Amino acid sequence: MRASVHLNSKCLGLVVLGILVSDALAQEKPTPRIYTNKLTPLADPKPLLADHPEYVEPIRETARFEAPVLVDDKDADLQVRAWRFSYNARGIIEIPNHLRAAETALIVVHPWGIDDGQGWRTPEPAGVVDFCTPAKNHLAGKHTARVINPFLKSLRGKVGLVLYSLPGAEDPIRKKLYRSFTRQPGAEERREGARELKTKLGSFSYRGDPLPPTLTVSSEKPVVDYFRQFPGLDAGAKFNQAGFWDLPIPVTRDIDVDPQDVVIYDTPGYKPLREFLQKEKIRHVLLTGYATDMCYCRTTAGYDNLARDFNVFHVGDATLATFPSNPEPRFATNAAISFAALEHLITQVSWVKYKKP
Repeated sequence: MRASVHLNSKCLGLVVLGILVSDALAQEKPTPRIYTNKLTPLADPKPLLADHPEYVEPIRETARFEAPVLVDDKDADLQVRAWRFSYNARGIIEIPNHLRAAETALIVVHPWGIDDGQGWRTPEPAGVVDFCTPAKNHLAGKHTARVINPFLKSLRGKVGLVLYSLPGAEDPIRKKLYRSFTRQPGAEERREGARELKTKLGSFSYRGDPLPPTLTVSSEKPVVDYFRQFPGLDAGAKFNQAGFWDLPIPVTRDIDVDPQDVVIYDTPGYKPLREFLQKEKIRHVLLTGYATDMCYCRTTAGYDNLARDFNVFHVGDATLATFPSNPEPRFATNAAISFAALEHLITQVSWVKYKKP
């Protein structure tokens, strides 16, 4: 009889405990809300992405609508208006969002320090790096200095994290220069890393082969033979020199890197980045960087990855697309952002407003 009573009491205790655990889990996981997808036409709207027309051709779609707030965090202090394009809605939909800055990360994709005086430079006479010519790299550097760096300064200390993604893995030199997922170097380590970076980059021979003076083409397929031997983009050892891509690529000097900023390395892949952001309680990402049509979407910190797990907002005037056959990136960036807007939210620097609570 005593054993039976004891067993029943134990079972009752387990049931009560189960109820308490279920209640706790229910409290942790907010109840989904019903989003009212009401589209209100906007009368005579101004062009989008019009603040920096030298870098991004403004978006001039005339059919524009306003939708209700989508992200609506409690105690929000970061207002991020954004837009997307819908063929089914026959126009652009603008959406207000209320974010917690502390749960927001600002990521700069591939701000490579190329041709910026740190020592890593485009190989001559025909090497190809980043935006593919020294002149185009300098233009991108101006964009970083004029648009991205001020944007970072305006939000650093307010958002939860500022991060930069770079190719490769954490090598001994960059380990001393930048904070990563696992460590944060001290001031003396950073100075030592800067000296080692200068020596390493300065000792490399930035000399590759010249363009081929002759090509051998067949009578039947001369076009095929021509492009096989002389492609439009060859960033391999022939023109860039063996070992060029093994050098420690720094963050561009056009960004004032803070010791608290974090560097993401591409080689380990997306999983460590996702886990680090989730550990830091990041839910939202403001995505900037280069290049809109390539690394910005497809590398470790690109939106193809991030959009699966976070609320991602592309900062459309804080990115540049590659621009072959053109002296300016504005039309290429417009096209890349416009296409991304089919499945992603686009904002702009002037639409991201921090309001101290």
